[in-house]
Amino acid sequence: MTEELETPPSLYEQFESLIHLEDKLRIREFLNNQNISDVAELVDEYDEFASQIIGNMSTHRAASVFKILDFSVQKDVIQELPPLKSAELLNELPADDRTAFLEELPSEVVKELIKTLDPEERRITLSLLGYPEGSVGRLMTPDYIAVNSDWTMADVLEHIRDVGRDSETIDVIYVVNDKGEFVDDMRIREVILTNPEKVVSEVIDYRFIALNVNDDQEVANQIFRMNNRVALPVVDDQNILLGIVTIDDVLWVANEEFSEDIQRIGGTEALDEPYLEMPILKLFKKRVVWMVVLFIGEMLTATAMGYFEDEIAKAVVLALFVPLIISSGGNSGSQASTLIIQAMAVGEITISDWWRVLRREIISGILLGSVLGIIGFFRVVLWSQFFPDVYGPHYLMLGAAVGVSLMGVILWGTLSGSMLPIFLKRAGADPAVSSAPFVATLVDVTGLIIYFSVAYFFLRGLML
Repeated sequence: MTEELETPPSLYEQFESLIHLEDKLRIREFLNNQNISDVAELVDEYDEFASQIIGNMSTHRAASVFKILDFSVQKDVIQELPPLKSAELLNELPADDRTAFLEELPSEVVKELIKTLDPEERRITLSLLGYPEGSVGRLMTPDYIAVNSDWTMADVLEHIRDVGRDSETIDVIYVVNDKGEFVDDMRIREVILTNPEKVVSEVIDYRFIALNVNDDQEVANQIFRMNNRVALPVVDDQNILLGIVTIDDVLWVANEEFSEDIQRIGGTEALDEPYLEMPILKLFKKRVVWMVVLFIGEMLTATAMGYFEDEIAKAVVLALFVPLIISSGGNSGSQASTLIIQAMAVGEITISDWWRVLRREIISGILLGSVLGIIGFFRVVLWSQFFPDVYGPHYLMLGAAVGVSLMGVILWGTLSGSMLPIFLKRAGADPAVSSAPFVATLVDVTGLIIYFSVAYFFLRGLML
């Protein structure tokens, strides 16, 4: 008879047992032996112990965990840690991650925290914070390996041994001249496999991709995606190498941009805090502006219906199809705007592609409108066969009016939804502002005008 093996305790169970024992040495040893991602999960699960978890780890590993936590948790940890420990943690953080954390804090808090930094780290942080918000300068780190173009490969390898431990990455080596101007980059593979006596200038091909320190962070995201790089150099307008941006920082930016775009597409301002941690009044302010704008827009719907009051009075049956018409138009507009905003966000579409987009959406709108228009027409016809008194003797013309209106409204919805994001981008605004609710509201008002105009054309002299 075989003995059943006991299931080893989970990470959470081990942590809970150590917390109950209150043995700081064992807790420290346990945390330092876990993967960084596992410790981050512990912080998320036991947020009340977040500062204790970070405080009981070695400074280097604590910094590795801290930089992947949500900002709200980071803020709580810094507030709860003893001043000496928080200073050690901030000094240990890579410059780019430290800058990303500080730029989210109120200015008076930033001033106090900067005082705790070592002189060199303080200088670097103030330099990074001096660049415009949302620029590549805020993302870059000065921890990279730069070599001179007249060095030999042996010199390069010796330099890597000396300074490589403090570098963000050694996968790529950056080449500069005597003036500090960026010349090219080399893969570590090239350095290792090339003859040690060969000079750097003989190995490089002078073909490189670099970011400008004032570029928008979205530009960096697109360049990384298009060129499959793990790191890119950052230069100023005089081509002086200032730092590098690594793929992990760009991925964080891409995630934040994606979250903001999704929130704007939903018809609200972007949230700068996790939903559950944002105060109700602040959440209200983020949502109320768009709600008021959309409400005012929908009020125009009543104005449009008032303009056609006489037609509705003569043929009340027309009012039955108003929800059908405007909802179909709004749906088509929302579809188009969402597709175009997403395509623009990932770089599939640029402003110069507007004509190609317009042609495609005209065809799509006609096809979609035709399908729904035919369904709408046959719905009126079939319903009239079972309930002859509902639509009266002119049901065929009424069905034609509904079908053609659907075609027109859906075509207009697709055109509005696809062109509005491109127009806003051209005007320098965020395309995500043209959210689905905004487009739907726009199409609601114009859809009514299209519907009643088409109905008047088909039913004049019959029902109107």
